[in-house]
Amino acid sequence: MKKSLIAIATLLLFSFKVDKPKKITIFLAGDSTMSIKGTKAFPETGWGMPFVYFWDSSINVVNTAKNGRSTKSFILEGIWQSIINQAAEGDYVMIQFGHNDEVKEKTDRYTTPDEYKNNLTKFIKETKEKKAIPILLTPVSRRKFDEKGVALQTHEIYSGLVREVAAKNEVILIDMDKKSIQLFQKFGVENSNLLFLKLKPGEHPNYPEGKDDNTHFNELGARLVAQLMLEEVKNKIPSLAQHLIKPKQK
Repeated sequence: MKKSLIAIATLLLFSFKVDKPKKITIFLAGDSTMSIKGTKAFPETGWGMPFVYFWDSSINVVNTAKNGRSTKSFILEGIWQSIINQAAEGDYVMIQFGHNDEVKEKTDRYTTPDEYKNNLTKFIKETKEKKAIPILLTPVSRRKFDEKGVALQTHEIYSGLVREVAAKNEVILIDMDKKSIQLFQKFGVENSNLLFLKLKPGEHPNYPEGKDDNTHFNELGARLVAQLMLEEVKNKIPSLAQHLIKPKQK
């Protein structure tokens, strides 16, 4: 009799078991400005690295961004297909390319404006086919100022193409080019150096000869750019923003 009662209780327990809700995955697709860096590259930091710490336990961030990739090489190497193989309904795919697509000298990654638009359109179409949500991002700006101290655009053509594709396909656009330029302007010519991989010879063992890089961020720069992205998520993607870690009440 006792064994029968235990069996019945066990059956009831499993009958009322509630499945855990599926985690939402945010896939990050992009280049070195977004990617995860190895220890040998520090203090170089992709903005996708601090971005993972904004979310509660219902979110899983998968950063597939790779150094030196363009939309072309991301497809050819199968990295894009790996996202599509995993993406599911309700997931988000954040897509940011342009730095390498626009470099004509590097034929393995260069994409013409028309190819670039076609590749972005492919990303949108295939993401939607998986019932996931595509988000297009313009490339973050490089650090460049004119003689008057005005921060200049460095991706004018390819950022414009992202805006065009986003509008045509009616997908969410986050203009990180514009936002990052505003950030650099706020810091100014000299202080904006503090956001980038700028090292004197002998200052860091990973760069014994020093580094003067106006493209890649250090830890501070990556964190501030990730915070720009965070603000845009709050403003433009409220369905996703509800999964941000809530600030602790004082």
